[in-house]
Amino acid sequence: MSRTPEFVVLSDVAARAVAGAGGRHAALIEDAFKVLIETPGGGISLSGDSRARSLAKRAVLALAALAESGTPVTEADVRMAVGHSRTGESAPAPPGGARRGPVSPKTATQARYMDLLGRHDLVFGLGPAGTGKTFLAVAHGAGMLMRGEIDRLIVTRPAVEAGEKLGFLPGDLTEKVDPYMAPVWEALTQIVGTEQLRRRRDKGEIEVAPIAFMRGRTLSHAFIIVDEAQNTSRLQMKMVLTRMGEGSRMAVTGDPSQIDLMNPSDSGLAHAVAILDGVEGVAIARFTAADVVRHPMVARIVRAYDDDAAKRGR
Repeated sequence: MSRTPEFVVLSDVAARAVAGAGGRHAALIEDAFKVLIETPGGGISLSGDSRARSLAKRAVLALAALAESGTPVTEADVRMAVGHSRTGESAPAPPGGARRGPVSPKTATQARYMDLLGRHDLVFGLGPAGTGKTFLAVAHGAGMLMRGEIDRLIVTRPAVEAGEKLGFLPGDLTEKVDPYMAPVWEALTQIVGTEQLRRRRDKGEIEVAPIAFMRGRTLSHAFIIVDEAQNTSRLQMKMVLTRMGEGSRMAVTGDPSQIDLMNPSDSGLAHAVAILDGVEGVAIARFTAADVVRHPMVARIVRAYDDDAAKRGR
C-alpha cells in the first residue's frame, strides 16, 4: 500500500463523527477500501493507492456532511456511505431543514419511498426486514400530524400471526393486542417522544389497532399505515384499502416472502399490488437487501435466503 497521505480538512465535529467511538467508523472505512485513516487534528489523513483514497474520501465527505447537518452518524450510515461510494450513487442529502423532520433516508430507495409518500394517495412499501419501510412511513405520518396536515395517524396490522389467535392470549383486549403492536409503539416513541405520544394517544390523534378494528369505519383526514400486510387475507386487504375517506392517505408495508398465513396464496398484499399497479394515485417502492439499515448480518441473512429461494425457483 502506498503511504502517500491525502489530507481532508474537516471540522472537529465532522472528524469525530467520521472516526466514531473508539475509531469504529474509521475501522469500517479502512476495512472496506484498504486504506489507513489517521486523525492528526483539523481533519483526517488517508493513505493508500489513489483509487482507494478517492473512494474512501467520497465516503468520508458524505459522513462529514451528515455530521455537519446535526444528524448523529451511526454504523448504518457508515455502511451506506461505503456502499454509495463503491457504486458511484449519490448519497441522499442530509436532512437540514427537511419538512419531514429529523428522520432522513439512508439509501436511494428510502429517499424515493419518502418522496412517493409525499406525492401519492396510496403507497406500497415492499421488501425485507430492516429496510425502514414501517419506520419511515410512521415518521412521515407523524410529521403530517404535528404540522396539522391530518387529524389522525392510524397504524393497523394483522393481530393473528402464525396461527396464534387473540382469544387464547391472557388479559383484556388491550393486553391481548399490545404484543402485536409493540414494534409500532416503539417506532412512534422514537419519533415523537413518550410524552407527546401519550398526549396524542389520549386525544385519539394516534391510534394503533388490529385490522379487525377497521371494519365499518370511514377514516377521513388521516394518514393510515397498514403494517405486516403480507399477513392480511385478500378480503382483509380490500376492506382496509376501502376505509380511506376524504383527505386521507395510506401506506401499506410488508414482505411478500414472509407470509405466515395458513394459505400463503390468500395473501392480500401480492394480490393488491398486482391489480393496483398503474392505477392513478398508487405508487410502489421495492426494497432489497442493499437497503437494510440494521446490523450488517441482517443484510447477509436476507441475501442468503433470497439466493436459496432463487435456487428453488420460488
